[in-house]
This record gives sequence, structure tokens and C-alpha cells, in this order.
Amino acid sequence: MSELNIEIQRRRTFAIISHPDAGKTTLTEKLLLFGGAIHVAGAVKSNKIRKTATSDWMEIEKQRGISVATSVMGFDYQDYKINILDTPGHQDFAEDTYRTLTAVDSVIIVVDIAKGVEAQTRKLMEVCRMRKTPVMIFVNKMDRDGIDPFDLLDELEQELHIHVRPLSWPIEMGAKFKGVYNIYEKKLDLYTPSKQTITESIQFKDVNNPELEKHIGDKEAKQLRADLDLIEGVYSDVPSHPMLDTGYPEQSQRIADKSINDSLLEKYLAGDLAPVFFGSALNNFGVKELLDCFVRIAPFPRPVQTEEKLVNPEEDPFSGFVFKIHANMDPNHRSCIAFLKICSGKFERNTNYKHVRFDKWMKFTSATAFMAQKKETVDEAYAGDIIGLPDTGNFKIGDTVTAGENLHFKGLPNFSPEMFKYIENADPLKSKQLNKGIDQLTDEGVAQLFTNQYNGRKIIGTVGQLQFEVIQYRLLHEYGAQCKWESLHLYKACWIESDSPEALENFKKRKYQYMALDKEGRDVFLADSAYVLQMAQQDFKEIRFHFSSEF
Repeated sequence: MSELNIEIQRRRTFAIISHPDAGKTTLTEKLLLFGGAIHVAGAVKSNKIRKTATSDWMEIEKQRGISVATSVMGFDYQDYKINILDTPGHQDFAEDTYRTLTAVDSVIIVVDIAKGVEAQTRKLMEVCRMRKTPVMIFVNKMDRDGIDPFDLLDELEQELHIHVRPLSWPIEMGAKFKGVYNIYEKKLDLYTPSKQTITESIQFKDVNNPELEKHIGDKEAKQLRADLDLIEGVYSDVPSHPMLDTGYPEQSQRIADKSINDSLLEKYLAGDLAPVFFGSALNNFGVKELLDCFVRIAPFPRPVQTEEKLVNPEEDPFSGFVFKIHANMDPNHRSCIAFLKICSGKFERNTNYKHVRFDKWMKFTSATAFMAQKKETVDEAYAGDIIGLPDTGNFKIGDTVTAGENLHFKGLPNFSPEMFKYIENADPLKSKQLNKGIDQLTDEGVAQLFTNQYNGRKIIGTVGQLQFEVIQYRLLHEYGAQCKWESLHLYKACWIESDSPEALENFKKRKYQYMALDKEGRDVFLADSAYVLQMAQQDFKEIRFHFSSEF
């Protein structure tokens, strides 16, 4: 096996997604602790402790105690190179998360035992299902009272439309929580609240052994045996589904033991089955077991579809796409970073690569690897890795960088925003700073900028109110520019096109007051109600209306 193949097969690039407050960022921190990437976890929500979560590094994130931008963290664990993308849970930042899911090979969903499946989790699962992304579920906060585990499994299957298979099982919950039986490794992990970690991990292949009572008590042992029998009966035989041809045969072969059988493994890799683990991220319980299973069964980098061909990670020529741009990772320097997912081959520093959209060659002398906002220069990186390229305005989301091929990666759309406001300059002396800030922040893809063709005013479109607050905060603190908002009632922004230039021109004349241009100079129709949009679609048959920018 070549060096390239070995490096690619040891990579695990995944996103952690959930509803806000399910414990996603806390789980990320604990995974980093196991990888030796950090030595003390941050207290995300505590005002008394001034440390904040490693992955929440923007000032506004520290104040709010929520993630508002995707963070990338890479570290080594055992023989594997792990790249975690910690995504915003808040629905106002869903678009950042949707795009992040295009750059990962698998996903861990965090579910709160007390709250079960929530609206945002359902939406994110839809994106995973569209892309056939393998999913693993971590049921968090078992040290609190919540939904009966069997009821939760039913809810997961109904709400997320995916088959589930528990690979660990809780013994009680809340104040009575004793630990979990690890079905995957056939062992008993006992929980002691005061120690906030696993105190004992006992190999226990036969749960009918009377020794079980000594460890967890008679009633609990009887219940655990009954639960495990039920799991074996209900969840072992998952309906079959033809596995997608995604180049995974090696994956099954390199699993040394058969703790999870080939049939279940294939269904997981095809995105039809979600293994489920139980634990408490805050107390660091059940996290290592999740990680140990994950690195062994999760997929290494997958082939990626472009408009021209299917790009295989093992191909020699380097290729990658920009899925995110972040301004001001270092507030002392007004720099932007383009996050590039490597799809094939090997990236090498100081080598000329082709920027496909510009059709020009560029040399990257200071590409970086991430640990949240800490960066270090990388000399080489492989398919599956995520690197940061310094950006002085050369990149936009969806751009492709290759060793020479003309490739165009698919699946990085902007969606039609749901909220709109005019943005005005509150300090005429700072108009240059304001324009630069608006330009860079909308390049990140969290909000969209439209220019009204009728009056030339700038409109910001977002999917949630919180984004307006974040933009205002960042403009002030990162660019020294003050903005004010003026409300604007719009229903939808639609990208329009037509095969007939005359029909397009006629539509633009008739709807002149409602026409805008996006950042790329494309025509956008601003419909102020569902009725107006419906009538426009009926009256102008030659015009095609699109609700995402990818068409």
C-alpha cells in the first residue's frame, strides 16, 4: 500500500451536530482531551470560570455561551488522524452547518436524553440523508432524568428516519445512574458521580454470570439482562439495503474483531443505520468508548462528485474545494482564512496550484492546520484534511484548487434568506471600514448581500435574527464600524434566469423596484409576499425562479 493510501485511510473527518445545549461543544472538548490536543476543558456556560470552550473562540461566543461559527480541530489519536468540525447548533446559523456537512465523511449527532429529538436535529439529519452521510448518535446527559431509553430509540427512528442499533446500554439514569454496558466491547463501565469519570471498566462477555449482581445490584442486573435480550431481538436484524458503491471493501476487512458484524457495518457506512452510545459528556463518561468505536468503523475520506467526474481520494493529483471563509481569526490582523477540504492527493507547501475560477496559478507558502483559532503552518496534508489558506479576496465559497485539472465541486449552495434588513452606515467617517467589513463578513456565507437596483441600497439577508446581532457586533469590534438596521418586509429572494434575453429584460423592467443584484452580479427578484411570487411565476412562464444559488 502506498504512503498516500496509508495516510488517507488513517483519516477521520467528521462533524458534531445537534440542537443548541445538547452538549455538542462539551463533547468536542472531551474528545480533544483524549487526543491530548488540550489539557483542560473550558467551562462553556459558567460565568464564574473565565475559561471558555476551546472551540468557541470568538468574543461573542464567549459572551453568549453558544457556537456561532464552525470550528476545525485536528489531532492524532492512536493510529488515526482526526479532524473534528464543531458546528453551530443555533438554527440562525444553520447555513454554516449545512455547508460544513459537505466537507465531512461522517457525523456524530448529540441528543439530550431529557429533550429527545428537536427540530434543528431533524433538519440537519435531512442534509445527512440527502448526502448518504454515515451517522453515529451519542445520547448525552445520562446523569440526569430523561426519556426511557427504548422510547428514545423509537423516537430516533421515527423522527430521523434511520434505523438504530445501540452499541452501549445505560443502567438506570439520573441520580440512580450506575453506568453502561458496552455491547460493542462486551464490558461493564461503572459510573461514580463524585469522581466524574469511569472508575471501573470490567470485561464482561457473559451478562448471565452471577458476578454481575455484585457490581450493579440484583434489580439492575435483572433489568439489564432483560433489556439486552430485547435489544438483541429487536435491533439486531436491521432491514437490508444495497450498499452504495463508495469504495469501502477495505473498511470491512480492516476491522480486526467482529464486535459489529459486516452487515451492520455496511448499513452504517451506507447511511442506513446509526449506532447509538449513551453517556455524559460533562462528566467525561462514555466518551472514550464512543471515540474508540468511531475511529475503527467510521469511513475514511470518500469519493466526491464534481461536475466533470467522481474524484477518488487516492488519486495522485491534488484537488480540494473551499467550503467556508472566516474573517479575522486573528483580530490583530485583518486577515481572512479560506477553509479548504482536500478531496484527493497530497497538498505540499510552496507548490503551484491552479485556482480554477480565476484560471491562474497560485503558490501557498503559509497554509495552516487548525486547533480552533490556533494555527500552525503545514508542509503537507492529505485527502480528508482541512487546511486554511490565507485569503486576500481571492476565494469565495465553492472555489476549487487543483494540481491543474479543471474541476467544479457541487453541493455548496446559498439558500434564499428568511429575514431581510437594509444596512446603513451609523458613522459617515467610517464608510470604508463598513464596506470592507460587510464585504468580508458576507464572504463567510453566514449572511447574504443584495444591492437594490432601484435605489442602490444594501440589503442583508439571513436565516435568523441572531445573525444581524452578530454582524453588528463584529463590524464594531473587528472593523471599528458602526451600522444601523432598517426593517424591510420581504418574503423571498429568488435567483432568476431565462433562455430568452428579451423575456428576462421585460421581467426586470416590469419588476424594476423589486430587482437586486447579489455579490456575484446575478439577478435576484425580491418578492414581498407569497402571493406576489405566485403571480410572477404564473405571469412570466419563460422565467425560472430558484430558491438556492446553485442552479
